[in-house]
Amino acid sequence: MRFIVNKLLYVLTLSLILIAQPQAAQEFVIQDIRVEGLERITPGTVFNYLPMKVGDTFDDSRSSEAVKTLFKTGFFEDVKLERDGNNLILIFKERPSIGTITMTGNEDIETDELLENLKQFGFAEGRVFVQSTLDQVKQELQRQYYSNGKYAVKINSTITELDNNRVGISIDVSEGLAAKIKKINIVGNTVYTEKRLLKEFKSSTTGLLSFYSGDDQYSKQKLSGDLEALRSYYLDGGYLNFNVDSTQVSITPDKRDIYITINVTEGEQYTVTEVKLAGDYILPQESLFDLISIQSGKLFSRKKITNSSKALTERLGQEGYSFANVNSIPDINKVEKTVSITFFVDPGKRVYVRRINFTGNAKTKDVVLRREMRQQEGAWISTTQVERGKQRLQRTGYFEDVNVETPAVAGTTDQVDINYTVEERSGGQLGAGIGFSQTQGFIFNTNVSQTNILGTGNRLNFQFNNSDTNTRYGLGYSNPYFTDDGIGSAYDIFYRETNAEDANLAVFETKEFGATFALSLPVTEHNTIGTSFGYTNTEISTEVGTSSQITNFIASNGNQYDILKFAMNFAYDTRNKSVLPDKGALQRINAVVSLPGLGDSLEYFKINYEAKWFKDLYNEDFVLVLGGKFGYGDSYGDTTELPFFENFYAGGPRTLRGYEENTLGPRDSTNRALGGDTRILYNAEIILPVPFLSSYKKQIRLTTFIDGGNVFGSNDDVSFDDMRYSAGLSAIWISPFGAVSASIAMPFADESTDEIQNFQFNFGTAF
Repeated sequence: MRFIVNKLLYVLTLSLILIAQPQAAQEFVIQDIRVEGLERITPGTVFNYLPMKVGDTFDDSRSSEAVKTLFKTGFFEDVKLERDGNNLILIFKERPSIGTITMTGNEDIETDELLENLKQFGFAEGRVFVQSTLDQVKQELQRQYYSNGKYAVKINSTITELDNNRVGISIDVSEGLAAKIKKINIVGNTVYTEKRLLKEFKSSTTGLLSFYSGDDQYSKQKLSGDLEALRSYYLDGGYLNFNVDSTQVSITPDKRDIYITINVTEGEQYTVTEVKLAGDYILPQESLFDLISIQSGKLFSRKKITNSSKALTERLGQEGYSFANVNSIPDINKVEKTVSITFFVDPGKRVYVRRINFTGNAKTKDVVLRREMRQQEGAWISTTQVERGKQRLQRTGYFEDVNVETPAVAGTTDQVDINYTVEERSGGQLGAGIGFSQTQGFIFNTNVSQTNILGTGNRLNFQFNNSDTNTRYGLGYSNPYFTDDGIGSAYDIFYRETNAEDANLAVFETKEFGATFALSLPVTEHNTIGTSFGYTNTEISTEVGTSSQITNFIASNGNQYDILKFAMNFAYDTRNKSVLPDKGALQRINAVVSLPGLGDSLEYFKINYEAKWFKDLYNEDFVLVLGGKFGYGDSYGDTTELPFFENFYAGGPRTLRGYEENTLGPRDSTNRALGGDTRILYNAEIILPVPFLSSYKKQIRLTTFIDGGNVFGSNDDVSFDDMRYSAGLSAIWISPFGAVSASIAMPFADESTDEIQNFQFNFGTAF
């Protein structure tokens, strides 16, 4: 009521001023300007808006202009102009400011998020209160709830007067229940069934997982995306003239159920008769035609045309034409129902790189980033090399995130800068920690590590781990650029004690110490060859309950060995990240052989092969991962068999989930797991979006999986009939204090003697 009265007073006052001015106002030269009634607004602010100054002539028109201008600022409820001799007096009554904003009843949208979004309307504590702004705010809140399917939402506001010309605003939200999609009807379709077409939609009626996906909640934006997906599906099937004629969305009176009706005209299928290139090709036509996926004689497909244009643009970008433009021009024959497609190529100017800049690397030296670049300054730009530089920076492990931009150089048409922005990880760790593993029990570890020593990219690590299963001391140092051309080196010395029985294996203990030196050589951009040479002293101890297989081996080969190992490895790696990758592929093979001729040595070899492949499904939120591992080992020379402590094992979080760790495969004479000389593992996973934590997807991964495999001994026939399988869900969190992993799995094709462990987790262990 107070605000309505104030508005009426303002209208009355302004009317009286305008009526009185023709009679009372006289022209005069302003000698001074004074202001009265200000509380929060400074006189300087008034003078900035006032369309007159000392020395100007004051008259009726200037008076009217001043009043209108000052009211437009929104700061004042009332403005009066008076004259005192040749002095102009401005008398104000300020609008109240917003003292407090409180919100209640909002559960779907956080208060902080709402208030942050409402600042764009000028609605925030400390701002001038305007009733129309509050009305806009309520409309915006209503719009946000409508987008979440809450059509029964009610928003009420209460305004309370506070001291110092302030008001408190309380907004109460009654969200109501979200309206659900009850039915989606498609009318006019004859070629495809409604059931098939609805598979292209993200909107759906309520299903088993709707509480998680929200696919049964209507929003205008989501429906627009569904209609575009429907249009794309028909266009990819050759229906060039497909059209969505109309869409009707109706809601029941109780605002709980929504019905959607879509009317379509399918048209007829069109076939491609000819594919041509036009414009300035730059490259040979034959090489460009190889990039075009749509072909004559095939059905028209917008997706293939789009992919072809993209492939042509990217190929020109590799040659420095980063602003190339490729347009597809269809020539439609409505009588014959055919279409001829011409790809018009406009390469533009070849673009050169002026400078490559890095920001965000507060401690990492510039050379560490620059040596990962494949794009060179002064050369023409290659979009592939620019993106490759980003991937190589991500794979160093030094950075949480890497972004790249290629802004044009001001005043030029053929130069760009490349700006990489990195967010550094915390590279140094010093301290002690406690973890837990279902197999190793409680783990105490002390670790001093620096993954990026003084910003050089080198790594130094000292480790002491103590668990029920093993104790390990280790000191390692690695330099990924031992030489300027990328040859890497690594040194490692260690001492380790292991109680195999506590790891679900046969009864024996080992004490080992040794050292390893390794080199890695990049052969191509994605291929690396490595070699290592190491020495290990191993001592085996038996106990009561040690099986005959172990005692027989010791009887034939002794219980203490000095082993020299030589290893070669090859890796093909196109993954986009070293931790939690989601694109690319990995193939890795490693062969290690013990060298004869060193005292009490053992002669054996082992081969390991690993493959992993990542592929986006229908969008980047869902990624298919296929993987496999194969291992084989055997003895040679005077050694009777592959040493039992070098056997392969399976079961557990890192091999075959759902089975207790290391328990699969051959058993010894005491019916404990012995391991084998052959291991086959394979699995399929789908990386899922993490609900409510999408901003943390670089640290958290959720997957659904199927694992398969087993371990076989030297006397076993390798058969897929003997494989074990499991299916379930897994999660990994790369936390500041180590990796936390958990899985829940349901084994199948298992035997009654298998040791099942449906839930498995590790906390605080290395990833």
